[in-house]
Parts: sequence; structure tokens; C-alpha cells
Amino acid sequence: QLQASGGGLVQAGGSLRLACAASGRTFSNSDMGWFRQAPGKERELLAAMSWSGSRLHADSVKGRFTISRDNAKNTVDLQMNSLKPEDTAVYYCALRRSGARVVLPTTTYDYWGQGTQVTVSS
Repeated sequence: QLQASGGGLVQAGGSLRLACAASGRTFSNSDMGWFRQAPGKERELLAAMSWSGSRLHADSVKGRFTISRDNAKNTVDLQMNSLKPEDTAVYYCALRRSGARVVLPTTTYDYWGQGTQVTVSS
């Protein structure tokens, strides 16, 4: 139900925009999140956004990454600027059923996309 796209190879300092399209009726009343997982590391929550527009960003990406969503199109994007080699990872979008107005900093999500590789060269 979640299809992520937009990954690729970019030089340090460059930008990428990831997109995630959700199908089905679960997009409403949900939180949408972006995660990443680098080899040998745990999956990390990068950003999340509630249905009502509440957002959070992890300290590691704050000021560089921005999450946005279009409820009418059932999409959520992650704009990534000033990319660093340490941003290299597989990036996942995820959906969490929630009726809350404020998004929570949880890693417990109900549905996951397939992942898209982001590689940042130095």
C-alpha cells in the first residue's frame, strides 16, 4: 500500500526528494513517517507528520530534511538538502493509524514501503 521512490546517487551537498504514495483508505487519520536504515545500524525515525499537519524532525536531519504531505493525493514527501555521506542508507516511508492531532515520536508503524536506496558520495 506504500510505494516509495526518488532515491539515487548524489554528491555530498546535493539534494534529493523522496516521494511515497499510499493506496487504500488508511491514509486518513494517520501519521506518515520517513525512516532510514544504514548497514549495521538500527532503523532511525527521520521525520513524521500527522493528518492534521503536526510535524517532527529528528535532530540528525533538522534544518536539512523537510517532510510534507498532500492528503488529497495520499502522498508524503521528504525533501533532503545538504546531503552528507553519512546520510547513505535505505529510506522507508511508513504509515501509522492515529486519530491524534499531534504526531508522536514513535517508531511503531503499521505499514511500510519497500525502501529506496540513497547513496551520498564524498
